[in-house]
Amino acid sequence: MTTASTRNGDGGNGRTRQLFGTDGVRGVANVEPMTSETALRLGRAVAYVFRRAAGRRHKIIIGKDTRVSGYMLETAMASGICSMGVDVLLVGPLPTPGIAFLTRSLRADAGAVISASHNPFQDNGIKFFSNRGFKLPDDVELEIERLVLDTDIDHLRPTASEIGKAFRVDDALGRYNVFVKNTFPRDLTLDGLRVVVDCANGAAYKVAPEVLAELGASVSTIGCDPDGENINRDCGATAPAALQAAVIEERAHVGVALDGDGDRCLFVDECGQLVDGDAVLAIAARDMMEQGRLAGRTLVTTHMSNFGLELAMRDMGITTVKTQVGDRYVLEEMLRGNYNLGGEQSGHAIFLDHATTGDGLITALVVLGIMRSRQVPLSTLASMMRKFPQVLVNVPVREKRDLDEVPSVQSAVASVERALGGRGRVYIRYSGTEALARVMVEGEDLVQVEAHAADIADAVRAALGTSGAERVVVKGS
Repeated sequence: MTTASTRNGDGGNGRTRQLFGTDGVRGVANVEPMTSETALRLGRAVAYVFRRAAGRRHKIIIGKDTRVSGYMLETAMASGICSMGVDVLLVGPLPTPGIAFLTRSLRADAGAVISASHNPFQDNGIKFFSNRGFKLPDDVELEIERLVLDTDIDHLRPTASEIGKAFRVDDALGRYNVFVKNTFPRDLTLDGLRVVVDCANGAAYKVAPEVLAELGASVSTIGCDPDGENINRDCGATAPAALQAAVIEERAHVGVALDGDGDRCLFVDECGQLVDGDAVLAIAARDMMEQGRLAGRTLVTTHMSNFGLELAMRDMGITTVKTQVGDRYVLEEMLRGNYNLGGEQSGHAIFLDHATTGDGLITALVVLGIMRSRQVPLSTLASMMRKFPQVLVNVPVREKRDLDEVPSVQSAVASVERALGGRGRVYIRYSGTEALARVMVEGEDLVQVEAHAADIADAVRAALGTSGAERVVVKGS
């Protein structure tokens, strides 16, 4: 069995987190911590942390997705940054990876993204990138959080010409467009390829159709009419049903589904079947391996990736290294091991040869490029990986005790692992945001896997559970 605790929130520094989670600060917009007041203090704190080099003007980029609350939070954060004597570059709606790119390209001291990714429109979030385009390490986030919650910098108030200025970057979209297109093989085009792209009414609603069309594809769109409230609503990577129907109706070669902030991508093949992040990683890993470009002959995934991905990689001589769930942990392992490919089942894929974070558009171009170079449909590429049935049971718990110290749960897991005989696996973790234990079991037979997951869930419920309702998710076939 593999178990994982949630992020303990202290980054190893002994301080409990109050603002930052696994991907920045997130919550309901206009309710703490996602208020104008906190956004202003975050702006002041991040400006203080990143302006320490003397002798020059400092600048921080702010981008956002299409949520109506983005205007409020953008204005407040910009005010906080300027109040610390740091300039602000406003780029408007742009995918999260676009902010990471522009932070590096424009030599900014940091980048801020106002987005709640795949969450509904009433939520929002704030996350930061360093001047190298990477998400901030725990210790820097903790320092920013401390400055927000304490009063250490409240007295720092530059005046006159020392106050920061705000500028709008009018060509931000064009800069990112060119950057993304330059990752596509120069000897290929998308001429004649019919693509349906679903932008989730989010940050990629302009740039994604532009990029695909400029590379030669015939593009149809879904989710490209944001109104501030329809981001991720029945569209995008979290709700691909409309895309699947559109691919069949329009006889498209492929469908591309992005999420609200454009950092992840799922696909629909020409038969209308969903191709998830695990299959995308398998396709990319094989191609990079055959070209001698897969660093360390290794793919970095999370413990939630399908067992079929591990077996497919093993058959090709590729090692899989697994991390906690979350693209930040995947990236940390990639940097530690000097690997260049990693990602998650959810569609986050990190191609470090091209970008410093997950980028849905780059992922799309990688897969489309492989389709064109091999002259095969997506269904053929995806068939290289056999997906094992995967059952996830969410068990409400009254406490998050170390599962290694619960004998009844350990006994149930051991029994299931013996029954699986090495042709499946068990993974248990606690939710980072809810009072839930997530029990995941994979194996070759769905009926048996469901029974095994129920047995372990019963043990967790008996030892730690409450009377709340459970939710069961079945993946694979």
